Amino acid sequence: MPDVRIASPRGKWILLTTVLGSSMAMLDSTVVNVALPRIGSDLDADLAVLQWTVNAYMLTLAGLILLGGSLGDHYGRRKIFVIGVVWFAAASLLCGLAPTSGVLVAARALQGIGGALLTPGSLALIQASFHPDDRGRAVGLWSGFGGIGAAVGPFLGGWLVDGPGWRWVFLLNVPLALLCAPIALRHVPESADGRSHGRFDVLGAALGALSLALITYALIEARQGSLVVVITAVAGLVAGVAFVRVEQRNPDPMMPLDIFASRQFTAVNLVTLCVYAAFGGFFFLTALQLQVAVGWSPLTAGTSLLPTTALMLLFSARSGALADRIGPRIPLTAGPLLCAAGMLLMLRVGPGASYAADVLPALLVLGTGMVTLVAPLTSTVLASVDTARAGLASGINNAAARAAGLIAVAALPLVAGMGPEAYLSPDAFNDAFHRAMLICAAVLVVGSAVAYATVRALPPDCRRPECLTHASITAPPLEGERAGRRIA
Repeated sequence: MPDVRIASPRGKWILLTTVLGSSMAMLDSTVVNVALPRIGSDLDADLAVLQWTVNAYMLTLAGLILLGGSLGDHYGRRKIFVIGVVWFAAASLLCGLAPTSGVLVAARALQGIGGALLTPGSLALIQASFHPDDRGRAVGLWSGFGGIGAAVGPFLGGWLVDGPGWRWVFLLNVPLALLCAPIALRHVPESADGRSHGRFDVLGAALGALSLALITYALIEARQGSLVVVITAVAGLVAGVAFVRVEQRNPDPMMPLDIFASRQFTAVNLVTLCVYAAFGGFFFLTALQLQVAVGWSPLTAGTSLLPTTALMLLFSARSGALADRIGPRIPLTAGPLLCAAGMLLMLRVGPGASYAADVLPALLVLGTGMVTLVAPLTSTVLASVDTARAGLASGINNAAARAAGLIAVAALPLVAGMGPEAYLSPDAFNDAFHRAMLICAAVLVVGSAVAYATVRALPPDCRRPECLTHASITAPPLEGERAGRRIA
């Protein structure tokens, strides 16, 4: 049984290294969007390159995050976590030194592999190290400090882009890793799951990632209307079908399809797809809109986005407690509608927009909607499956959210009518951005309708998430095997 106490020196070191590791990945998911216009300008890149700068990372992260957790369970959580930290830092260094857009996109894909190794390991190390009496508090501190990292990410990204340059958005990860990895090796105990048999669904992971990659490529390059795009789209669908067949036949699949026999689990993941597709498209395009159309600096644009993450950091735990009392159906129905209203308010944002009168009200409404829905969504995911599958259910839900954001970043500019050079023209980008906000709002309304029609009350003995404080805008929080605790 793990016996590290949170007040002990070793407990503090464990908290520090897991916070540093998770903050690397969380910061990266929030700061890069702010840097995109400068990246495009410096590397003479079109909109497709900016989409790939975001999507190459999300592609490998979403496709491999379940496999990363399994590797940690078998080979040692600390070992895989440290490998992930070092890998992430090396890929970040390559991103920061990238001489061309092609090298940057490839390095971002490598970065996502590192993220898939370290992200599930961060929480798993806490759960495997701390005494049961201290575990809840340790997870709370970890998620709280991680939330602070997410909240300062846009501000930090803007400051770096305006100051030393966009390359430091990536180079910043290197000193964090140089601090994190030695602390982990010296102070974090190794742990593994003795029940792990060492058989990994590598083929399933490869087919899932390949399907996402091909579909993403087809969506981003669809403006060309070439035969290659059509063939790629068909190949992506074929790879997706092959992924499902492999998961059906594999005795130890990465994503057991029978977990979707739970109607509630399936429904909540559909809501997740709608919600995080809208979020992914919104934050990708808004960071560009504030700089391209409104004309703000990266620092001003990044700082302006703070309200959404700050609201989640301050109120996500209270929202979860409220959902425990009233059930998840109302929050999961009302939350997406509030988010849709926030995106409709963004129609006021364009050239000459005022932060106080135009941008801030939209972000406050959006942030309120995010607060309302994220904690109940996680609770419902965990309550809809057997206790033994809580970690798997959380991982699938997290991967679904990241895949939804990936597809949204690829598809939304196309559907909104953005050309390859759209981000170089304030008027053209502004018009397309407003169309995109209408699309995002519509997707959120669909998510709300799905929640209202399908989500039901949780059983009285269901378990709450351990990650009560959450501020990530890219995915719901991961929960480990021991996720949750019974509600009295």
